[in-house]
Amino acid sequence: MSRSSPAEQPELIRGVGLAGATTLNMIDMIGVGPFITIPLIVSAAGGPQAMLGWIAGAVLALCDGLVWAELGAAMPSAGGSYRYLKEIYGPQTLGRLLSFLFIWQLSFSAPLSIASGCIGFAHYAGYLWPGLERILAAETLQLPIPLLGRVEARVVVMPATFVAIGACICVVFLLYRRITAIGKLAELLWAVVMGAILWMIVAGLTHFNPARAFDLPAGALHLSHQFFLGLGAAMLIATYDYWGYYNVCFIGGEIRDPGRTIPRALILSIVAVAALYLVMNVSVLGVVSWREMTRFSNEQNNYIMSVFMQRIYGNWAGRIAAALVMWTAFASVFSLLLGYSRVPYAAALDGNYFRAFARVHPEHRFPTVSLLALGGVAMLFCFLRLADVIAALVVIRILLQFIVQAVGVMVLRVRRPDMPRPFRMWFYPLPALLAIAGFIFILVERENFLREIRYAVVILVVGLLVYLTRSWRRREWPFAGAPATAEAAG
Repeated sequence: MSRSSPAEQPELIRGVGLAGATTLNMIDMIGVGPFITIPLIVSAAGGPQAMLGWIAGAVLALCDGLVWAELGAAMPSAGGSYRYLKEIYGPQTLGRLLSFLFIWQLSFSAPLSIASGCIGFAHYAGYLWPGLERILAAETLQLPIPLLGRVEARVVVMPATFVAIGACICVVFLLYRRITAIGKLAELLWAVVMGAILWMIVAGLTHFNPARAFDLPAGALHLSHQFFLGLGAAMLIATYDYWGYYNVCFIGGEIRDPGRTIPRALILSIVAVAALYLVMNVSVLGVVSWREMTRFSNEQNNYIMSVFMQRIYGNWAGRIAAALVMWTAFASVFSLLLGYSRVPYAAALDGNYFRAFARVHPEHRFPTVSLLALGGVAMLFCFLRLADVIAALVVIRILLQFIVQAVGVMVLRVRRPDMPRPFRMWFYPLPALLAIAGFIFILVERENFLREIRYAVVILVVGLLVYLTRSWRRREWPFAGAPATAEAAG
């Protein structure tokens, strides 16, 4: 790693306005999640009370979204959380460590997020071509960790796996161009995504059976320990479904009038997507009951929206629904990779990541190495199961990013009260405190919650070792010595 001066690189283009920023957020949020996680969240909650998980998830997203809105408007540059953590906790002290750990975990969580969209894309392709879901090989990889227990990963190889990898390759190809062209492409993707969701909502509402939708099991709303375990598991999945509202912050250096655009794009996308999710999921449960879902095969649950549309209109509708969900999943991967590719780029610019990631395309001015590297790692994660990808992704991000950032917005108010803040969090500090409490609830209020926490702890420990080794070699904080040199560090 080495220091690279921003002056050596062409500046990014502020070419995305409010419409483009909001649509990028929405297609990021409305990825494959709501179309494939309905059976997962209903099973976790044990009935249609799973809707409480989506409602609680929406409240949590809005609270955390206000954290992102204040930080994004105050520090509108490429990198998002990398910049925020560094400035909040001190650029040359703890902030340097935390920002490095953020980039380190992003090397795992960002490709996991991208891969989840690609895997969902491939599952719906399996509805159109059933042979894609045939398992060719499967293996459970295990790694015993002292004091923590055993870390496991289930690897599955199907023809659909290679479809997922192909989707990722196509997204990388489309993103290999100027940001202004990407903004227009995002609006086209968004239009089709919204059309698909509205069609499904109208279909469900016009064939809605309230008795089926609200068929609560006995004791469903009794506030027992089991109820809260189910709510925690449901909120984990809902959190995954809502994530993406912060995507605009990662491309803050390419947003026009960021002090106004970033907060508005965040809040508009969260409110709009929350309303769409709740109506769509209630519509589905009014046609396909939760009891049926628990009896479906894995393949049927993988493309539940096609089963839903097939039941209403016939096979042709199921096939069109599959194609539309594939488009939606593809659009989400497009937005995810666009936003995440700017983060290692930002870290590399000031010497806190491999200098190759600071490279920008000489003509179209986008981060080339960062885009290609994250896309390549995501292709490897396409060999994992979707449910495992979602759980690992959410826990890693909560522990190593979201909680630290929500605390950080309050720390920044104390340390730098005079810092210009074009947007100030409503009802400060209540949203930040509620976000922290909600994330902690998701972490611990689930059965077998330690399984995913082990992943995060391993990533944290290894990241600390890498950072401390690098800092010792370069005589940086926390080691006393001469100022950092331009020596590359591994």
